[in-house]
Amino acid sequence: MATPVRNVQKIESRNSLNPAAPTVEHQKRRVAAYARVSTDSDEQLSSYEAQVDFYTRHIQSNPEWEFVNVYTDEGISGTNTKKREGFNRMVADALDGRIDLILTKSISRFARNTVDTLTTVRKLKEKNVEVYFEKENIYTLDAKGEMMITIMSSLAQEESRSISENVTWGKRRSMEEGKFSLAYKCFLGYEKGEDGLPQIVEEEARIVRKIYQMFLDGKTVRTIADYLTGQGIPTPRGKEKWPVSTIISILTNEKYKGDALLQKTYTADFLTKKSKKNHGEVPQYYIKDSHPAIIDPATFDLVQQEMERRRPNRRQLHKSSPFNAKIICGQCGSYYGRKVWHSNSKYRKQIWRCNRKYEAETVCDTPNIDVSILEAAFVKAFSQMLSDKEQHIVRLEKMLPILANVSDLEKQLDEAQNRHAELMSALRRYMEENTRQIQNQAEYNRRFSEQDAECKRAEEQITQLKEEILAQSGKKEQISRCLEELRKCVDTIEEFDLGLWNSMVESVTVYADKRLVFLFRDETKVTVQMPIPQKKVPYNNAE
Repeated sequence: MATPVRNVQKIESRNSLNPAAPTVEHQKRRVAAYARVSTDSDEQLSSYEAQVDFYTRHIQSNPEWEFVNVYTDEGISGTNTKKREGFNRMVADALDGRIDLILTKSISRFARNTVDTLTTVRKLKEKNVEVYFEKENIYTLDAKGEMMITIMSSLAQEESRSISENVTWGKRRSMEEGKFSLAYKCFLGYEKGEDGLPQIVEEEARIVRKIYQMFLDGKTVRTIADYLTGQGIPTPRGKEKWPVSTIISILTNEKYKGDALLQKTYTADFLTKKSKKNHGEVPQYYIKDSHPAIIDPATFDLVQQEMERRRPNRRQLHKSSPFNAKIICGQCGSYYGRKVWHSNSKYRKQIWRCNRKYEAETVCDTPNIDVSILEAAFVKAFSQMLSDKEQHIVRLEKMLPILANVSDLEKQLDEAQNRHAELMSALRRYMEENTRQIQNQAEYNRRFSEQDAECKRAEEQITQLKEEILAQSGKKEQISRCLEELRKCVDTIEEFDLGLWNSMVESVTVYADKRLVFLFRDETKVTVQMPIPQKKVPYNNAE
């Protein structure tokens, strides 16, 4: 039998086995390193400098490597990468093809956020950039690298969570013991004392007292801000221009009366470090007489009451006039607002008119009021009140001790706060129970809604009681000021007095028949007819 002939095609080898054949020149790996410390302490900075020096020498000593750079971040937390400029610059350079290998001490130095770590490693891997974690001995281009990184990153993230919780626990323990700190660099009126507690800086304290006095004199927060800016007084942060928000913050901060409300905000997420306003999610601590007061408590409470009085029309906090939020339309109940006629001519005139005069279907018949008429009416009404001055003084003296007693309201507030704390704890336990074991979710949602609604009702009760206490305290201080002014006054006044207007008048109601009903702080009502316009008595609205 004949052997079949095979058709075999001969192919020449493309790879020579001859050692003498020419070879491609070996290219050095471009190597960088990353170093980070999470605080600015001297000890940590020494560690940081040592890392930089070590990696510089280590890379330069390897003949197979080409030194690129040591990228660094000082005093930056590792829980996210958003604010780490050195880290972000390194990643950008690597993705641009300038780096082949990155050396770093450990996964925790690289990032303590599992998502950030894996996302960054995968981006670099796509560009064939390798990361070497020295402590864990992991090369990211290794087959087992990503699995190990996932495990180690999760551990690092959990470590970060533990550290955050320990720090938070330490702060809350300090709060429970009445210890607290202030951001003194941006807090007007105080500096850190030798005992670690706030002590008054008198030069700055005078500015704080001026702010409170101007507000009680009827000035708006905008007027106060403009006044301080015009006087060349720097803000708590050292800026030239005073924002309205800074004035409001000073006027509402309880620390100026010597008390301290702690944990107004809390860190909701240890990774993002974002703070949220505390609405009962975590405990708050109120420390009375924790440090020297710049503003006496009565004055502080009066300011809060005045803030609330102006709040129905939020703009009244900002517009500059002592008549804002005090003149009321007797027909529709709206406030009067300031209007300007002929603003661009020599006939320019300022009047006060019902803000809703032409907004409703029926036009309000209440008259417009010139400032001079309002001032003359006040002089007449207050003089009428002074005719029976002694009786008013006796009445006010009887009111003071009643208004001063807020013990029942404070007891109710304590009970409401304890109740709210119990409800919140029960709600958190219920939520945790749902994560541990399977439940009927419809029943869970129903019970959760009920408990959540009960918590909200408790919060509303707390808010209401606080407002009642504040209102009563503010009323007491108002009555005290009324008494002081009445005792100083003679039997009549001849001209408009801005101080008397601010301290004595609660409101003025205007009626269509041109009656003006003055309601004074002691609840006395005096009715006068709109007088004939007189020459306006000027007053300084900035002092």
